[in-house]
Amino acid sequence: MATINKLTSRDALIEAGFSVLHSNPGATLADVATAAGVGRATLHRYFASRELLVRELAQVAMDEMDVAVDEACRDSASATDALRDSLTALVPLGDRYGFLMMESLEQDDTIMAEFDRIQRETEELVTAAVEEGAFDPLVPVSWIVRAYEYLIYTAWDSVRKEELTPTQAGDLAWRTLLSGVGGRS
Repeated sequence: MATINKLTSRDALIEAGFSVLHSNPGATLADVATAAGVGRATLHRYFASRELLVRELAQVAMDEMDVAVDEACRDSASATDALRDSLTALVPLGDRYGFLMMESLEQDDTIMAEFDRIQRETEELVTAAVEEGAFDPLVPVSWIVRAYEYLIYTAWDSVRKEELTPTQAGDLAWRTLLSGVGGRS
């Protein structure tokens, strides 16, 4: 029975971490403990420092994003469709994970290895989409990947600021990726 309570407290701390740090990236561990409904001693049993909590949040976020992308792309007919399906699956998650873009995680080898894996997978998908004709083959894949990532962040930010719905932000990000923002001549 004690194990269930510990897991429940840990899960509550993770959920509170996402919520509190999303609304206030400078929040303290005490703020997270309060939001989770646990004492600071309980929080420190699981996460001795803010860095450890953020590292766990980053790992949970990457795992959950992988699941969302895998589910969204299960029936994608092409690499181009999978790229779009990935983007539209990720945009609604920004309210949960967007704050992690501002965290310094470079010191954590495990997290950086996950980021590198995601980067490689995105590069492979973009390369395949280029081969399908979705993008100009003269544009470097690395440029397209960075544009893709920044457009996801921009979509997250637009949703956070309540400028767009997740669906609108995803559609606009995709349209921008494919067509740019130049006027029609």
